[in-house]
Amino acid sequence: MSEIPNFKDILSAHERIKPFIHKTPVLSSESINKITGTSLFFKCENLQKVGAFKFRGASNAILQLNEAQRKKGVATHSSGNHAAALALAAKNAGIKAYVVMPENAPEIKKKAVKSYGAEITFCTPTLEARESTLQELIKQTGAVFIHPYDNSQIICGQGTAALELLQNKNDLDIVMAPVGGGGLISGTAIATKGLDTKIKVFAAEPEMADDAYRSFKSGMLLPSVTPNTIADGLRTSLSELTFKIILNKVDIILTVSEKSIIKAMRLIWERMKIIVEPSSAVPLAAILEHSLMFEGKKVGIIISGGNVDLSNLPF
Repeated sequence: MSEIPNFKDILSAHERIKPFIHKTPVLSSESINKITGTSLFFKCENLQKVGAFKFRGASNAILQLNEAQRKKGVATHSSGNHAAALALAAKNAGIKAYVVMPENAPEIKKKAVKSYGAEITFCTPTLEARESTLQELIKQTGAVFIHPYDNSQIICGQGTAALELLQNKNDLDIVMAPVGGGGLISGTAIATKGLDTKIKVFAAEPEMADDAYRSFKSGMLLPSVTPNTIADGLRTSLSELTFKIILNKVDIILTVSEKSIIKAMRLIWERMKIIVEPSSAVPLAAILEHSLMFEGKKVGIIISGGNVDLSNLPF
């Protein structure tokens, strides 16, 4: 399913998944506001089930399977949050989940996926190996492939975070989210513009994995080449579907240095006392780097997740 979803689809997704997700809090920090000269409102998806916004999309996709599909189960390849989200959403629905993970995936993420009851198949850490292993698995099981972001139902689920943010705070000037494969920013942009076309939608991306920025500037889909960023959740490239939505609905894409990502991540930990992963800190890093653009503005930020290897922190 890859047609471009609309605002009504996001409203329907929200009704569908509401009984299963956490309605995460919107937090602010006076000290971060002072440092940035802005009023920031953080939608804390690090406090979502499985510790990331991905649970919204996975739940929405699984709740729309028909009886025959449910019997066969679902499958995906992912080294992290999407795998855990799909595993838990499948468990909640009483269906089987098959996950292909690279052998070098973080131990914490392997444990999480296993604890939610998914059947894991390990492969060598290349995209080619992930895709061919997944194809083999689907051939054997007949499971339905749920792509991490190149899927309208996933995008609609992810958009419900911005919907809740704007229901809580409807006078924002800008809504921001990080961009990797583009599922979150696509859903965020559709939800935001659906509620109020005057609100700007900004995406933030690491300089070291800037395919969305380059694609947006050139108007052509340019894949990521050897992305090398601490923000491991943002190393994937856009799909045709997410690129189309971004071109149509996103106002600006800003890139940030690795140094700024670490600074922003640390700032959130220290000032807000919440655990966020590097990908989540990228929008705040963009505000720190481009402060004049945001001065005096009310900005909503989707904090995408909080799954961090605590034995390997960058500070």
